[in-house]
Amino acid sequence: MLHSSSRVVQGGQLLRIGFFVWEYPPQLVGGLGTYAEYVTREFVELGHDVAVFTLNNGDLKTREILKGVEVHRPLIADASNVFPMFVIDDIKRWGTNIRFFNDIFMYNILSATKFFNGLIRKEGYKFDVVCVHDWLSSIAGLIVRNETTIPVVFHVHSTEWGRSGGRGSEVVTHIEEAMAQNSDRIITVSHAMRDDLTQHGWPQSKISVVWNGVDPDIYSPQNCKMEDITELRKKYGIADDGIMLLFLGRLTWVKSIIALVEAMPMVLQQHPNTRLVILGKGEEQKDIMDAAKRLGIQSNVVYNFDFVPEDQRLLHYAAADVCVFPSIYEPFGIVSLEAMAMEKPVVVGARGVVGFREQVISSGPDQNGLHVNGQDPIDIAWGINETLNDPDRAKQWGKNGRQRVLKYFTWREAATQTLDIYQSLQK
Repeated sequence: MLHSSSRVVQGGQLLRIGFFVWEYPPQLVGGLGTYAEYVTREFVELGHDVAVFTLNNGDLKTREILKGVEVHRPLIADASNVFPMFVIDDIKRWGTNIRFFNDIFMYNILSATKFFNGLIRKEGYKFDVVCVHDWLSSIAGLIVRNETTIPVVFHVHSTEWGRSGGRGSEVVTHIEEAMAQNSDRIITVSHAMRDDLTQHGWPQSKISVVWNGVDPDIYSPQNCKMEDITELRKKYGIADDGIMLLFLGRLTWVKSIIALVEAMPMVLQQHPNTRLVILGKGEEQKDIMDAAKRLGIQSNVVYNFDFVPEDQRLLHYAAADVCVFPSIYEPFGIVSLEAMAMEKPVVVGARGVVGFREQVISSGPDQNGLHVNGQDPIDIAWGINETLNDPDRAKQWGKNGRQRVLKYFTWREAATQTLDIYQSLQK
């Protein structure tokens, strides 16, 4: 049961937060779920109460407490054969993905009604703020706005036009824009993303930037044993004097993995004992393999097409010599913070709507990596080779990266800044 709303905590009055996010442990898909897991725990540790509303795959409890966070997962139903009867052509074109839209729609409707009919009206909960994350929870946010006077904050981690290169769903874009207009505040994850939102006509006066974070106690090189690191490198066929490059993330076009593979021949010219390890899953898996085969570098590109648990991610970071994330659309990108916390030099995309360039310092005494044009294999190869050419300097970049994480990019810092914004909406 949530605490009494009369209690006062450091920095202001206790907040009771309704937190709508489509992925939450143990059901994780990507960075949004990682964000939700850590930031809600920080809210609770800072003395606030959080009720999370999230998707249920049918196997999870509909209500439970996880590390102090109250989690609600209403059971959904399949209406995917009903939507095409009355929805617009845009949704009909989703094809087999109509089931995904169904699940999101059902999750939103059932979560919103449970929120105000169940918790507020029946059980007497009093919420101070509601936050919704991306379009995936915006329908719930709009319904809560209709039914209550609780301030609603729209957290924007990415947009439909960014994810799709301007070719996405009109329905999703309309949902995003409606939530932006009807929210009290908008929080986004980088200055690059804020600029992109305002260029698309979103109300600039509403938008605040709060960077994401990482847990440096978990993401620490001290947590990996050398024998485990050696064993992993051996598994990927990397010799004692070999070089391991690591890409970790969803295998989708915005990550620019094909360009990274196309950069490898130029890396191998200078550093022939290099192997690129690609860790993740997504729609580009076959294209990545085809590109490596076309370039004749199959033996230098190793694939692990899977979503691995956190302990394995830690081990991969520890085993890598350089981490490379050449995204061309990445509003924030937690993977670079994870690599930085593990004291690894990073080569990151910095063209377009990319938050990496706010994390990675590319020159001066605090340098911790290099910026490249993620669309250009030549530039990606330059960044990798420049990093590999001076191992001692690269090691110092890694140490600088961890110090930068400790100063600016912890989950406690992200949670504190977010709570300050929530507090500003209290009357």
